[in-house]
Amino acid sequence: MPDIIKEMPGLAELWAQTQGDSGICVAVLDGLVDQNHPCFEGATLRREPSLVAGVATTQGSMSAHGTHVTSIIFGQHGSSISGIAPQCQGLVIPVFADDGRRLSQLDLSRAIEQAVNAGAQIINVSGGQLTEIGEAEDWLERAVNLCKSKNVLIVAAAGNDGCECLHVPAALSAVLAVGASNAQGQPLDYSNWGEIYQSQGVLAPGNNILGAKPGGGTVKLSGTSFATPIVSGVVALLLSLQRQQGETPDPQKVRAAILQSALPCDLGDSKDQNRCLVGKLNIAGAMELITVGKMSESLPMVESSGCGCGQTQASDILVENKSQNQELVAAQVANSQVASSEVVAASTAAAPTPTTATTTVVASSPSSLNTNLMSNNSTVMPNNSSNAVTASQATEPAGGGLVYVLGTLGYDFGSEARRDSFKQLMPGVEIDGTRVPANPYDARQMVDYLADNLSEAKSLIWTLNLELTPIYAVEPYGPFAREVYAVFQELLAGEVESETSEEYIERVSIPGRLTGKTVRLFSGQVVPVIEPIATRGIYGWKINTLVSSAIEAVRAQQTAVPEEEQMRKTLSSFLQRVYYDLRNLGQTSQDRALNFAATNAFQAASTFSEAVATGMELDSIVVQKSPFCRMDSDCWDVQLKFFDPENSRRARKVFRFTVDVSDLIPVTLGEVRSWSSPY
Repeated sequence: MPDIIKEMPGLAELWAQTQGDSGICVAVLDGLVDQNHPCFEGATLRREPSLVAGVATTQGSMSAHGTHVTSIIFGQHGSSISGIAPQCQGLVIPVFADDGRRLSQLDLSRAIEQAVNAGAQIINVSGGQLTEIGEAEDWLERAVNLCKSKNVLIVAAAGNDGCECLHVPAALSAVLAVGASNAQGQPLDYSNWGEIYQSQGVLAPGNNILGAKPGGGTVKLSGTSFATPIVSGVVALLLSLQRQQGETPDPQKVRAAILQSALPCDLGDSKDQNRCLVGKLNIAGAMELITVGKMSESLPMVESSGCGCGQTQASDILVENKSQNQELVAAQVANSQVASSEVVAASTAAAPTPTTATTTVVASSPSSLNTNLMSNNSTVMPNNSSNAVTASQATEPAGGGLVYVLGTLGYDFGSEARRDSFKQLMPGVEIDGTRVPANPYDARQMVDYLADNLSEAKSLIWTLNLELTPIYAVEPYGPFAREVYAVFQELLAGEVESETSEEYIERVSIPGRLTGKTVRLFSGQVVPVIEPIATRGIYGWKINTLVSSAIEAVRAQQTAVPEEEQMRKTLSSFLQRVYYDLRNLGQTSQDRALNFAATNAFQAASTFSEAVATGMELDSIVVQKSPFCRMDSDCWDVQLKFFDPENSRRARKVFRFTVDVSDLIPVTLGEVRSWSSPY
């Protein structure tokens, strides 16, 4: 059977001009990759530590999926797999695990941010979560918005549900969605065609795509999962072409060229032309727009959607039978319903030809298995023919990165044995005259126990939570570790106080460094470990108390103080928006600057006072790279814009202060600057 990739119209002509530039970096967020496969010999691939540990195995479905997807982009010419962009640089960030554990949108967001910070211009996501209207958790929204602001293009699978439906991250702004077509350019039965994809998605070959399998050898697999890296590879080549022409690589410009040049597909008498999305990938047309420069700049951002995948049978033969595929999908859906909050991994559908155990649908008239991203602690995982393959065993984040994060403090036991040991050691409590055993989950009892036995604090897994979601484990280290544990006990004691109490603590801030380690919590969730070096920067507060303190500071500095109630309302709004609307992982420089701005409420109050005194209210909070900074520092401007709710024609007031986040504890620089703006 011919190699479909090599026969794609226009690819040979593009290869004649470039097979990729080492200055173009494509990140592959997928399963583990067998980088020892002969097709990668000579390729520039580096693996980033992530929440998925270990090495690719010949039996792992996600290893097979990740190796196959990666080879489609980076397979070296002259080997068994001719990849689309073999000379580009590859960044492998494993997110789908072989052990059946699922990937949450939170962890996918971590990986996207990691790819951006590592210098990727393109991020390939052959997976996603089925949603009703293309909505995503704010973790993922923020990660995708980061890509948009940094001009990084996410290319994601539209999904294999065979319906007019959407996946995330595919359906999010600035993502390029990819559907799957057959050799004739017609959409495959299982390829999704949701409304957003009509302006932000293209079809690419997705049936019987040749790729590498772990341990050596090749296999042909089908699904939107394998159409996606074809588009990512073409984007990489077009960026390489821009570089070759002396231009600055512009992923969004290339995205617009691909969408603008897409060709219509012929569905005969069918009225369902929406299945074609914007159209078929047109390599020659996109190349012409890039080289001639006639492309439109006004096309909407492409959104991508996740997909599902099934595993092939032990015989490695995919059966051409659509009804059989449908049965597999049903079985997979049943298996994957263990938690609606889990993200299903990469999507694949099967086609006739030998395959290995990977995430592909065992069927030839390909209908696909879904890999859906599920909510919050959901995980990305592909569906297998035999069972749902959860995709995301967490690996460890690179050590040394700075974190300044806001949230609530919690604790975890990690195992039943550790929980039971606390239950036996903690003294019983008396309730209505009756002595009952201790409950280690009762934070009040734990606070009292740790007050008398502080050394036991080290036996707990301390967590930093956003709402009810643990996002980090916090492990004090070094000579001040005991002092940090003592602070943790005090903060936990404040969190269990009544909200009316002066001692009540509503939020904490924790600065620290990523250790490169991970911890598995009692629930099975894997989280990165951060270490605070000392107690400096670890704060706990209640919004009302913080606001009152800030107002007192303003009174001490200014003679004309705005109305206290209005000041309280505005400052509370600012803090609440950081906590809820702008909640973040505290890893990127801009997030650390924003979080520090929230804790530095005294300066914020001084800033607000001028605007609030004239009846204005907070409109927006923006964080931008500062053009002014000290040498070898990392400075960001936090910009606060105020408006008059009673007079829309009145000029807005803008305040900006600069935060240097190059050290463990951020610091503000210079004076607050302000000006009026008509918008």
